[in-house]
Amino acid sequence: QVQLVESGGGLVQAGGSLRLSCVGSGRTFSGNGMAWFRQAPGKERDIVAAISWSGGRTYYADSVKGRFTISRDNGKNTVYLQMNSLKPEDTAVYYCATDRSGGISYTPMGYNYWGQGTQVTVSS
Repeated sequence: QVQLVESGGGLVQAGGSLRLSCVGSGRTFSGNGMAWFRQAPGKERDIVAAISWSGGRTYYADSVKGRFTISRDNGKNTVYLQMNSLKPEDTAVYYCATDRSGGISYTPMGYNYWGQGTQVTVSS
């Protein structure tokens, strides 16, 4: 059974930092792109950051550029999202997902496995 399990969410004050982790099990994801999405109440699920299978390419939404960093450890089947200088508008449930290919897709349709999500709340 393929599973993605996120961790690291929580409550933090504006300006603070969090590091999200997503561990995969049931198969290796070393050949797949990976991404973090987020969804706030009443809003669509939007991509935050993505990384290609090798880590050689990354993508960031404009709203998080310069503040968030995505990385991966294929040996541990894990992808990370380092979030710095957090803002109240970053509050959402954060999901990790595996791309159907080794590259980067920009919409949820390009991803076939999803974690259950982890809540990130940033207070002002």
